[in-house]
Amino acid sequence: MKKRALILAMIAFIAATTSEPSINMVRAEETQVEETQTEENAGQTSELPIKTLTPKVMDVNPYMAASDSNIHHDCYNTDSTDEVLPVDIYSEINVSYEKVNPNASPAVFFDSYGHSVVPLLGGLAIRDINADEAQTLGYFSPKQHDNGSYLIQSSYSFVDESNRIVCPTNDNRVLMLKATDEEGNVLPEFEKVLDIDIKAAAEAALGKTLDQNLLSVVFDYEGNLWFATGGFRIYPDRKQQGTFGYVSRAAIDKILNGEDVDLSDAVFVYELEPGEGAENGIAASKEGAVILTNLKCYLLQADNGVKKVWETSYKSVGAKESKEGDETTGGGLAWGGGCSPSLTKDLVMFTDNQDPVNLIAVDMKTGEQVASMPVIDELPEGTQVSVENSAIVYDDGEGTVSTIVCNWFGAGSAKLGEADNDSSIQSYENIYDVGWLRQGNKMIAPGIERVDTVKTEDGYEMKSIWCRSDLSDTSMMKLSTATGYIYGYVQDMETGMWQYIMLDFETGETAFTMDISDKPGYNNMAIGMYAGNSGNSLYCPTGYLELLRLQDRFVYLPEMPYRKVDLDQAMRNVLSQEKFAADGGQGDVEGWLNTITIENVHPNTTVAIRMKGISGETGSLKLYAYGTDGTLKEVPAENWHIQTEDGETPDTLSEDVLYEVHMTVEDSGDFDLSETEKEIKISAVLGI
Repeated sequence: MKKRALILAMIAFIAATTSEPSINMVRAEETQVEETQTEENAGQTSELPIKTLTPKVMDVNPYMAASDSNIHHDCYNTDSTDEVLPVDIYSEINVSYEKVNPNASPAVFFDSYGHSVVPLLGGLAIRDINADEAQTLGYFSPKQHDNGSYLIQSSYSFVDESNRIVCPTNDNRVLMLKATDEEGNVLPEFEKVLDIDIKAAAEAALGKTLDQNLLSVVFDYEGNLWFATGGFRIYPDRKQQGTFGYVSRAAIDKILNGEDVDLSDAVFVYELEPGEGAENGIAASKEGAVILTNLKCYLLQADNGVKKVWETSYKSVGAKESKEGDETTGGGLAWGGGCSPSLTKDLVMFTDNQDPVNLIAVDMKTGEQVASMPVIDELPEGTQVSVENSAIVYDDGEGTVSTIVCNWFGAGSAKLGEADNDSSIQSYENIYDVGWLRQGNKMIAPGIERVDTVKTEDGYEMKSIWCRSDLSDTSMMKLSTATGYIYGYVQDMETGMWQYIMLDFETGETAFTMDISDKPGYNNMAIGMYAGNSGNSLYCPTGYLELLRLQDRFVYLPEMPYRKVDLDQAMRNVLSQEKFAADGGQGDVEGWLNTITIENVHPNTTVAIRMKGISGETGSLKLYAYGTDGTLKEVPAENWHIQTEDGETPDTLSEDVLYEVHMTVEDSGDFDLSETEKEIKISAVLGI
């Protein structure tokens, strides 16, 4: 039952400039998601086990929001999250319809308050993307609020530590927008607090005209704002002049304080050889900013100028296209390496564009290539590989770095290779292959592989853990360390059915699928999926103006089976042992923290919470819930019990079985966190 980020930039452009739905040319009719629960699977749930991984290892960037603050989740570009995602507990798919934008939200990231930041009519907005129809809470429109004809590029935007949105524009500026007040309330109209013309400042510093446009930005760990110019298919022989550099933190702080700043003393640049430029996003760690161009990978530091710590060259066969007689008609996107660089504390991971494609690991401090191996090379003869998706990189902290790479070849338009093509014209017709738009994933090449880079006494070695040659995927897959699964959006090649899919991280086997529709337009727009902090929503946009969210119905009201709890008011989060103990819990935390709001309740209401991955002796279990003072208190035994779905009380719990914790709560009682009458909010966790 159960991309590459550069694409997102152009999708945002499309969403802002297109007056008709972007895949109107392939749409026979406007439809909605078909019923996903058939008679065969309705009311059933599998016993899919929880396979918790250790949280991803990374240094927190003090200048980024404490959330999945960009489309790669973090400045390491890991495409992994420590948040909980659906795990096949009576899973269902819900929809938020788009009635304002010409596309469903193609890029979604989150601030520290959990607000979703999405593109809206050329700008950015905070919207309720769980509502039946997406609702705008606050926004910034260049045309309406700044008298501008420019557009914000949402894919390389991010949220900073003060919940301001930092965003590049298509006219080569970078803006900073204040979107919330100090209490986290959304401002109906975002306030522009910083506006720098990056290209003009870089050209003044270089004394040269730049042929490449501003592509991406990121804060380093000292708060300097790094930028890179580039785009799709930076052909070296076309000699386009590009650069990268940074805006100093001191200058940013002065601007935010309302002071005048001489940008000639604040913007520092590094001149690239003509024909070199970035094709992807920037990553950052404590060591500095990492930028991958079409020819080299760089580690850069801010030292009153751009300090090049190292540069590492790599090879590419150039942009790949379908050949005569191929089943595919499209190709790849990048001339060089296809995915943004992804980091660990010790390594930089990226793919080249050789034949076969190689995964490369570079030492973070020295730039030395420490390991490499061909990936997705066990395909039928003649099958091309172009890794355009951003790779998942997971560092377990014990010497193993796992990288999941995915083939994307075929979805890119062959017209990108024409000498007079301008890839800055960001339209579906220019970027995407018409064959893929009309026929779906049978027009792209298959292949997904997990490769582990293992540290040994003699250095590093790479080994393939598993490879799937039967899956064709254009989504930017996500890994949840809380569940141990990789989440994707694929198309079944036999039925044509688009599906949510879960792959077992350890084995690569399909653990779950849920059908969406067999209509070609239900592709995921060749971009990614997004995971919020609710622990129960995996978002995926489609070409049919629908933003899907996969959710578990993990809570219900046993006394009122006719009523459905609002899943958008039901959260599951990892509660660390340290936090559990600090807040008053005794013993060891068991399972996840469940936070649920129920409206229009009776004075006493019993809430049933479905849980997986818990174990131990039933008699030693305790249930803790937060009180209004912010501490955990033990729930009296008479107010809760644990049972199986059949109503039996087990003596011993098994991690692979689904259990129910029944908790009775009184409106305005000790464990009701809501101040609203006839509304109960509880936040409970098991301890053992």
